[in-house]
Amino acid sequence: MDLGKKIADFLDVRLGVREILEQNLTKYLLPRNINSWYTLGAVLLTLFTVQFASGILLLVYYDPSTDEAFRSVQRIMNEVPFGWLIRTVHAVGANIIVLALLMHMLSVLFMGSYKSPRELTWVAGFLLLLVSLGMCLTGYLLPWSQLSFWATTVATKSSEEIPLIGDLAVRILRGGAMVGQPTLGRFFALHVMGFPLVFGLLALFHLFCVRRVGISRPPFGPEWQPAAPPTTFRHEEHPGGIPFFPHYVAKDAAVIAFFLALLLGVVFFAPGLFFPPAAFEPADPFVTPPGIKPEWYFLWAYQTLKILPSEFLGLAVQGAAVTLLLFLPFLDRSPERRPARRPLFVTFFLLGVALFLALSVWGHYS
Repeated sequence: MDLGKKIADFLDVRLGVREILEQNLTKYLLPRNINSWYTLGAVLLTLFTVQFASGILLLVYYDPSTDEAFRSVQRIMNEVPFGWLIRTVHAVGANIIVLALLMHMLSVLFMGSYKSPRELTWVAGFLLLLVSLGMCLTGYLLPWSQLSFWATTVATKSSEEIPLIGDLAVRILRGGAMVGQPTLGRFFALHVMGFPLVFGLLALFHLFCVRRVGISRPPFGPEWQPAAPPTTFRHEEHPGGIPFFPHYVAKDAAVIAFFLALLLGVVFFAPGLFFPPAAFEPADPFVTPPGIKPEWYFLWAYQTLKILPSEFLGLAVQGAAVTLLLFLPFLDRSPERRPARRPLFVTFFLLGVALFLALSVWGHYS
C-alpha cells in the first residue's frame, strides 16, 4: 500500500474526506444547459490566487517609502531574477481581473441570477467588485511614479466635493494636505492588509451563498418557467444534471486556460499596454505631466466628472448608479428571468453597457 493511500485512508477515517469530495465533485449536479458564463467564478478565483501570490513575492523587495519606493520597483524590474515577470503579471493581472469581474457581473444581470433567493449572493459579489477596485486604486500609488502620484492626487481631490466632510475626507485619504509619505503608508496598508482582509471575508461568504443556495439554472429553453419566490429555504437541486467533476471542471479548466493565456500574452507580447511613459518616471510634486488619466476601468467616472457642470453632481450620479446596482435585487422583484420576457430591463442593460463604453472611449481620447 503506497504512502498516498495510507494518508488518504487516515484522513478519511477521521474526517470523511472521500464523502466530502463525492458530495462536492462527482455527486454535485449542475443544470444540463449550463453555459460558459458560469465559469467566470472559477476564472476569478484562479486569477486572484495568481494576484495574491505575485503580490506577496513583490513585498519581499518593495520598500513603502517615498524615498525608496520607485527605486525598489526599478530594482525588482531590472535586478531581481524574474522580478520583471512577477511585477508585470501583477500589474497586468489587475486589469484582467477587472475585465473578468465586469463580464461576470454583466452575465448575472443579463440572466437575472441576482433575483430571489440569491439577493445576498449578488450583494456580496458586487461588494467584491468595489473592494477589488479599491485594491486597484491603492496599488496604483505604490510604484511612486509620476503617473501614480498625479493620478492619486486627482482621484483624492475629487473627494473635496462631498458635502460637509469633503476637506476631512481628503485629509483622511492623504494623511495631510498633499499626497506624500502618509498617503503612501495608508494606501500600502490598505492594499496589502485592509482590502485583502475584507475581500477574503466577502469571498468566503459569496462562495458559501453559491454553494448553500445552489447554482441558478440558465433561463433559456422552452422548458424553463419562472418560479415563485420561496418562502422557506430550499437548496436548488438539478436532478438529471451533469456532475461538476469531471464534466464541468473540464469547461472551467478550458476558460481558465484562455484567461491565463490572455494574461501571459499581454505580459510577453504587449507589456507596455498598461504602462504609459509617466509610469517610468519618479514622482515629482513640482512637475505635472501632460495627459494623466486613470486606468481604463475608471475612465467612465473620470469623463463623467468632466462633462457634468460640477464634480459634486458627477459624484452624486456615480453614487446613485452604484447604489442602484447594489440594491437591484430588492428593487426588481419579478420572478421572470428570461431576457426575451424582460424587454425594458434588457433595453436599459444594453444602454448602460453602451454608455459605459462610450464614456470610457471619450475619456481616453479627450
